[in-house]
Amino acid sequence: MIPCEGKPDHNFNTRESLACNRFPLHGTPSASMKPSPSQSTAIDLLKALASQAIVVHHLAGYGPTSQALKQHFPFLAWWLTEYAGMAVQIFLVIAGFLAAQAVVTRQSEFRVFPWRPILARYRRLVIPYAVALLIALVTAMLARPWFDAEFIPDAPRPLELLSHLTLTHVALSHPALSAGVWYVAIDLQLFAMFAMLAWIGSGSAQGRQGIGHDTACARHTWLMVAALGALSLLVFNRNPDLDGWAIYFFGSYAMGALVYWAQSTRATRRWLLAMALVGCLALLIDFRWRPALALLTALALALAGSRPPGIVAATRGAPLLRSTRLMHYLAQISYALFLVHFPVMMAVSTGFAALELSSPESGLAAAALTWLLSLAAADLLHRQIELRFAAPRRRAA
Repeated sequence: MIPCEGKPDHNFNTRESLACNRFPLHGTPSASMKPSPSQSTAIDLLKALASQAIVVHHLAGYGPTSQALKQHFPFLAWWLTEYAGMAVQIFLVIAGFLAAQAVVTRQSEFRVFPWRPILARYRRLVIPYAVALLIALVTAMLARPWFDAEFIPDAPRPLELLSHLTLTHVALSHPALSAGVWYVAIDLQLFAMFAMLAWIGSGSAQGRQGIGHDTACARHTWLMVAALGALSLLVFNRNPDLDGWAIYFFGSYAMGALVYWAQSTRATRRWLLAMALVGCLALLIDFRWRPALALLTALALALAGSRPPGIVAATRGAPLLRSTRLMHYLAQISYALFLVHFPVMMAVSTGFAALELSSPESGLAAAALTWLLSLAAADLLHRQIELRFAAPRRRAA
């Protein structure tokens, strides 16, 4: 796995409802349970910043850009290598938040065994991922004769390639063919686990009718997600041998889901307080920066959803928050950027090595060029592949 989670990598050194016609409590229509404008803006901001952090994390860790940053900005290079990769926790929390929204707004898909939403999630993840993986394989093949570096992956065996396409490479401990591919596999595992919990929660309330049935369904699902999230934070996340499985990361995912669900009940503060207490307890038992960042992200989403007047007034004039169009754009291409920036970095590093440009100044130029080309490649991958082939199709009314 890549260093985004501080872990070694093999190649990189380091609609009726079976259970719920309306999921929300107190009869609130599910269609109204959308993130508030301030919460949507917060999600865009977090995704934009997290994706950029992942890019600079790898720039600080690999190739000529790494050497240049270490020479000119040693502390910054150290900090980016050690901590910037933790931004993946932000994606985990947001993914849980959006998964909970999907369960509420598309609950009919979870009335039977949820193979359809799981398959849809796989399709959405894998189509752009497969294209980026092909780019990485071709780039690595062209790079090997020119650039002898440990972060250039070896040519895959057929079974390794198949495991990457089926997103089983993490479970099988196969060498990663590009940076970040472990996250795609974990994302699918997390969504599948979450969908199964929603399905089980639906089935557990079958004997009830009407709103009482809906309330029981929601509560059963919430309690299962909360309990498994607490177990993940307190037990499973402390065992590094489990870092190839969803249960290791489920605590962060559950935090995002609970923030979304808590907004549908009058007991919002109690749910959020319970989440915060469990998170703090996990950190008191065994302090880890990643769960700490996940907890802060979840609380930030909750705060954005509550929209306290003082916070809104204080941030209304902030230049960053006025640039919502840029944030939205960077958030939209964040997954594509996550996938494609590493092949771009391999290509730029190989080009500079072939031209024998090895000075620190050249390394900084390579870093800037990699960043710009990564944004351009992500834009292309997002528009031409992700939106055309991977985005969920709108259903006819």
